[in-house]
Amino acid sequence: MEARYSEQLPLIEGAVEAVERLAGSFRLGLASSSNRSLIDVVLSAGGLAGRFEVTVSSEEVKRGKPAPDVFLETARRLETAPERCAAVEDSGNGIRAARAAGMRVIAIPNHRYPPPADALALADLVLDSLAELVPAGIERTDMPSGPPSSSPRRA
Repeated sequence: MEARYSEQLPLIEGAVEAVERLAGSFRLGLASSSNRSLIDVVLSAGGLAGRFEVTVSSEEVKRGKPAPDVFLETARRLETAPERCAAVEDSGNGIRAARAAGMRVIAIPNHRYPPPADALALADLVLDSLAELVPAGIERTDMPSGPPSSSPRRA
C-alpha cells in the first residue's frame, strides 16, 4: 500500500486545498486509524507533512476508534484541551471517537461509505464536501462542550 500511495495518492477531492486553508488559521493535528508508516507516506506524497504539528496513529495509543484515545493523544501533544479542538471526520467510528474525546465534530460524510445516521447525529456541523470546510465554519462550531444538539447543523 505504501508503494502504491507513493505513486498514486488516493486523496479525497479537495483535501490538499482544505488543509492549506485551515493551516493559515489553526494549528493542525492528525488523529488517524492508519499505521504510522502509511500516515507519513500520504502526508509526504501529498506535500502536507509540514502542515501538521502533530500526527498520531491509533497504533500509538491503547485503543483505536471509536474509542477517543487517538484524539485525546493528539490534543495532549498539541498541548490543547480537547474541548478547544474541532475534529473533521468522515466515518462513523471517527465521529464517535471525536465526540467521546469531548471535541467539536465536523462531519463530512464519505459518500461511498456514509456514516450511520446515529453517528451523524453526534456531529456539531455536517458538510457535503471539503470545499465547504473553511475557517469561519469551524469557528461557528465553537460552542460549549456537552451533549450535542438533537440534530447537527447543516452548512
